[in-house]
Amino acid sequence: MHGLLRRLFAPRWQHPNPEVRRQALHRLDPDHAEQRKALTALARDSDSAIQLAALLALDDLEGLVVAYPAHQDAPDWHEALRQRLSGRQGQTGLGQREALVARIDDARLLNAVALEGDNLNLRLTALDRLADEQDLIEQACHNGVAAVRHQAADRVASEAGLKQLLKQARRDRQVTRMARERLQALRADAEWEEAQQQQRETLLQQLERHAQSTWEPLYGGRLRHLQREWEQLGQSPSQEQEARYHQAVLTCRKTLHDHETQEQARQEQEQQREATDLTRDQLLEGLEETLEGLRLGNALTAQDIDSLRAQRQLLGQRWQHLSDVHPPSEATRQRYTRALKDYDACIEAWQRWQGVSADVEQALADGDHARLATLLDACRWPDRLTMPALARQAQEALATAPDTAPAQHDAPSLSAYQAELDSFEQLLERGAFKSASRLHQRLKPGIEALQGTEARPLKARLKHLGAQLAELRDWRGFVAGPKREQLCDAIEALANDGYMEEAALDRHHRQLVKEWKSLGDAAANRDLSARFRAASDRIHERLAPWRERLTQERTANLHAREALCEQLETLLDQPAADADPDMLREIRDKARQQWRHHSPVPRDQAEAIGRRFGRIRHRLQTLIDARAEHMADQKKALIADVQALHQDERPLAQRIEHAKQLQQQWRQLGRAPKGEEQTLWKTFRHECDQLFALRDAHKQEQRAQQQQQLDALQTLIDEMDSWQPQDASEHATLDAFVNQATRLEPLPRNRRSDGMQRRLSGIIRARRERLNRLEVASAVTTWQQLMPLMEAHLAADERRLVGEATDDVDAVAVLGEQPLPAAFTDAHHQRNQRRREALPESLEATLQDQLARLRVHLSLLAMGRVRQHDEPLRLAIQVERLNDGLQQERSRAQEVTDVLAGLVALGPMPRTLWVQEVNELDELLTRLARTPPP
Repeated sequence: MHGLLRRLFAPRWQHPNPEVRRQALHRLDPDHAEQRKALTALARDSDSAIQLAALLALDDLEGLVVAYPAHQDAPDWHEALRQRLSGRQGQTGLGQREALVARIDDARLLNAVALEGDNLNLRLTALDRLADEQDLIEQACHNGVAAVRHQAADRVASEAGLKQLLKQARRDRQVTRMARERLQALRADAEWEEAQQQQRETLLQQLERHAQSTWEPLYGGRLRHLQREWEQLGQSPSQEQEARYHQAVLTCRKTLHDHETQEQARQEQEQQREATDLTRDQLLEGLEETLEGLRLGNALTAQDIDSLRAQRQLLGQRWQHLSDVHPPSEATRQRYTRALKDYDACIEAWQRWQGVSADVEQALADGDHARLATLLDACRWPDRLTMPALARQAQEALATAPDTAPAQHDAPSLSAYQAELDSFEQLLERGAFKSASRLHQRLKPGIEALQGTEARPLKARLKHLGAQLAELRDWRGFVAGPKREQLCDAIEALANDGYMEEAALDRHHRQLVKEWKSLGDAAANRDLSARFRAASDRIHERLAPWRERLTQERTANLHAREALCEQLETLLDQPAADADPDMLREIRDKARQQWRHHSPVPRDQAEAIGRRFGRIRHRLQTLIDARAEHMADQKKALIADVQALHQDERPLAQRIEHAKQLQQQWRQLGRAPKGEEQTLWKTFRHECDQLFALRDAHKQEQRAQQQQQLDALQTLIDEMDSWQPQDASEHATLDAFVNQATRLEPLPRNRRSDGMQRRLSGIIRARRERLNRLEVASAVTTWQQLMPLMEAHLAADERRLVGEATDDVDAVAVLGEQPLPAAFTDAHHQRNQRRREALPESLEATLQDQLARLRVHLSLLAMGRVRQHDEPLRLAIQVERLNDGLQQERSRAQEVTDVLAGLVALGPMPRTLWVQEVNELDELLTRLARTPPP
């Protein structure tokens, strides 16, 4: 069935007119199942009054509570819900009402229920939902139930509320007493909090001053005292005070931490300095002792020189490293300079000797003493340095030569021995036992072989110094004896310890062996040596499996390093043409990690494999640099492509899309060389940013244009909103507005434009409706102006019906100076024409039907409803209107004009029939003129 027909036959409670639905609602019985369904449907009606009436008829208190938030401002809703929740009306049980009150948030309704509820629990439930202190004060002062008043008063907590409660609660002394006691307690708490606050503020000020002071020995103790005082306070601090406290404590702790850090750094620096100085002194003493041993030995050999050079090289490396860590003192630097000077002198003398040693040997074999003397003079061997064995033989040969005067050699020999004894004495004073013993062994035969009185002082001094050397030997034995015992006990305990790990056992064993060797031959004892060696052998036997595992691990690490080198060499021998430098860098870094992981390796092969890996790393780095340079060239090409987009004539959107593709290509490329990558990236990003800036500027321009469109549309809407048509002929103005709005399209899609378009559509619809009403009013006005013409037609019709009229007087002329609309002019001529025609037998019945049809049509246009006996006509007219609307859409004014033109053309009309309908027609026309279209 068509929607219109369904509305035609729908029940009255579904009528589109709210007044009809309201009248039908009062006739519905909720006890009847079908009618209760109708009431349930009306409970969801869009009309507030109908919805309320339906819910009241259903006695649906829960529905009232659910729908109440949408109608809080309606007095009738508030009153109905208040009466039913309080129990004065309705049949809802107490438990359900309590549950519904517990769901309500409206303070006005809760106050009413708490004041008027028919049950104590109901009132208390409503009171629990109240949160505003003014509402609680109102309940405590004016509620009729004492329990409600006391509970409400108990929830008043603020000082202002308690004062107000104390002033207004005159009817309940208990409420007054509660307010007074609570107010006194609040004041006492406020005083206590103020005192606590003052103490906290004082502590904060002291703590902040302490935080600004510098460190001193009692700094930490004062901080702890202030913290204890702060923690002993009972009141909780405010957020600001807590923040200030934590900030001050952090500042104090930072001061303490900075001092501790500085002190620790100073101690570590001091320890490092001491360790550096000790190591530096040990290195210098070693070199000085070696040089002194070369001066005091029996004969200088090539092995001694090689050992000296190795020691000098080690000293130079360690000295530079130690100097970088901590510079030496001036005295140590002077010692180092003297030691280097002595070393250089020794090496230069040895080099000179190497140049003449072959000639000296030949001259010595030939017995050429003159050449020997010349060669020895050319060698310029230092007096304080022990001569090589060949040079000493040459010197002895010269001394025993017949042509050499003994007097010339005795004096230098005695002075030389005197100097050697001075050195011997200095060595004894320094405690250098080895050097002193070596020098004593060299000097003793020569001095004892001297003859004469001049040699006696030398022999006596040598004897005295020899006694000191024996005493030093005994002292070293006395000191070294207990040390050797301790070392023997320590190594035996170490050998008997079965729970120590192998690595720690090996480390301790090496340390003990090193200390044993450092004792030299002092207090040497065969039994102790046997004990130490036996314990050491036991440790070696115990560590043999562990050392075997270490050897295997070193071998495995060596194989792993060799395999790593082979993999890298294979990669470097056949590098990919498009190798990614980032991937190569990752390979390099992982190779370094694996190299460090596979450590240690056998010592005899460590240097060779290390040099191999170094060459591979160099080749890999060269490949990385080459690939990075290639990436840099490609990125420079991408930069050139982006720069070319600035001069490209293609649309900006296409250029932006091309720039995004170039960015994607940039991401796929590897990194350029480290120093060049950032520069290239900044240049590329700058060029892309310029393109995107053009896009943003274009978007900004589009937004500005769209904003101008919206502003123009807003101006047009305001102008249309302020324009109110006063005449039906102003359709052209409305069409001009619509054309202007059409020219502003398309509009941007956003919330503002959607809202403006909806507002514009509403204004256009309202203006069209107003113009339609004006057209209808104009048609009604025209009809009223036609009343004299209708009277003339009725008079002419009457004469025609009684047979008095002739053809000459049948035609009625148009009255007035204003021309009639075309529809009324045609109807006027039709009526004149019908008057001239022959009258049918059923004229009155036909006219009555046509007049009723026009009245019903006019009633539909005016009110939308007709009488019960006119329902068939209404249905037929609605069907005709639907059919006409399918072919051509007509406005309401056009329909009214057509109906009025039909009234003008209807005739010849008996006056009695016209008088019966004219009053109702006038009423309908009057209502039609002021009724908006449906």
